[in-house]
Amino acid sequence: MADLKCGSRLERIGKSVFWRCTSLERITIPLRDGMITDDNAFRGCIALKFVHLVEGVLQTVAALHLEEWRKDMNEETGAINQILLSADPGGYRDDLFDYDGGEKAQAIRRWVRSVLRKIIHYKVEHQRIVDEKIAPTLQLALPREVVMNNVLPFMYLPSHTFEVLEDENDA
Repeated sequence: MADLKCGSRLERIGKSVFWRCTSLERITIPLRDGMITDDNAFRGCIALKFVHLVEGVLQTVAALHLEEWRKDMNEETGAINQILLSADPGGYRDDLFDYDGGEKAQAIRRWVRSVLRKIIHYKVEHQRIVDEKIAPTLQLALPREVVMNNVLPFMYLPSHTFEVLEDENDA
């Protein structure tokens, strides 16, 4: 299996689920904090170099009104593919008859959290701009009902929910 596409309903990737899956090159996952529950989830996945996000995230990024935000989010969502190139896949150390969990699960977990924080920030800012600047300006030219019912619904972002779980390691 070289390519695995998980749907948006995937809730967690547990301990050693892809253990020694040496042919896994790319995985598509939902953007969900806490989904990767163990550092050994990708232990021994030496070929894993690409992580993609399910469609809902891409739709939200594409709908951001400011090009600078879209560019920043596209860079952030692609950053994991550079990180994974140098992340240790872990595996068995023959000389010690022991195993090393590797860094791939940890790297993906940190990346998911970073993407979530940014997308939540941009969604809040997007909504603020629509509410404080765009809606009042449109209401100067059009009746309030027309703006509220026919124009603004097209300016809101897709209704995907993103949240970052609290973590004792956060500062």
